[in-house]
Amino acid sequence: MDRKQMCVANVQYKKPSADGAKQSKNLLRYLTYRESRDEAARHVAGRERWVDHGMGGSVGEIAQRCDDLKSEHVLTFSLVCNPNPDLMAMVAPEDREQFVRELTESVVNGFFDERGLDTGIEYSYVLHHRLTDDPKAPGLHDPHTHVVLPGTVYDEEHGQRVPLFFSRNRKVNHIEMLHDVTEQTMVAQMERYVGPDWEQRYDELAAVREQERTIADNEPHGGMLDDKGESWDVWCGTRRTDEQQTAVGFYRWYAAATEDDPDALHLEFRPLAAGLPHEQATFFAQVLAQEMSGDMDKLRELAALLNGMSADQREVLITEMGRYEQPTRDISPEFEL
Repeated sequence: MDRKQMCVANVQYKKPSADGAKQSKNLLRYLTYRESRDEAARHVAGRERWVDHGMGGSVGEIAQRCDDLKSEHVLTFSLVCNPNPDLMAMVAPEDREQFVRELTESVVNGFFDERGLDTGIEYSYVLHHRLTDDPKAPGLHDPHTHVVLPGTVYDEEHGQRVPLFFSRNRKVNHIEMLHDVTEQTMVAQMERYVGPDWEQRYDELAAVREQERTIADNEPHGGMLDDKGESWDVWCGTRRTDEQQTAVGFYRWYAAATEDDPDALHLEFRPLAAGLPHEQATFFAQVLAQEMSGDMDKLRELAALLNGMSADQREVLITEMGRYEQPTRDISPEFEL
């Protein structure tokens, strides 16, 4: 896999101004009381929400520490540590929280060790358990952390605090250094939590997804109109969600123009029925491709019926239709499921 896609680690900062202080406090409140834009936090008291490594354990404490340790140009830095949800799906659900906590602390400590700051740095972080809103794979567990850092750091050589900075020049690129430390830490933790074959397993998942996309090399199964009234071909197919589940939905091309390529197109997938065993998903994708008869509304209707069935009901239907051989019996919205 492309190891640069293993984990997102981005840094931002707030200025020591009235607006910066207000924005910083609003951010701290958001991080304390939300999991995401659309979901409230599971713990709302605040103190048990934050892991305190010197910057405090509540909105008030952290805001005060940020003000106490600010520099002339920086009130506070914030760091997001967000592992790839595809990789997190390989980690046992009961281990994911500990995985992300260890990852966060190892990245922060390792990054400042790499910078030669032997005295370390104060920080606090909060863990969020949001679900992905990626249109092609919504609802995946996406645990990640937000780390709050001060605007200054103690310099042992000078015996005082000095401004903390993140350079991006030829001599030293701290952002690139941060990404390198994050990548190395992710590799070590994936080997420890998942096993030495984790990368091979991920590459196999990616290869299956690439193969699934080739359905668009065939004749389309139907068409649809976009918001602008433009017609697009669609293909009913599957997309491997993780090592246990596959989604049934449709592929279509859409315009993805760039300055370099104004005519660029991108093949996107939209799931209609998720959480199916691989073989079962493939079977129903074939059935729905036949039965939609080129009509997107009918495809959505059939997928809704499929979503309304239990796992046992789906198995009964598959048995009646000839197991996993080529489907021989039509289904329609009127068919008694």
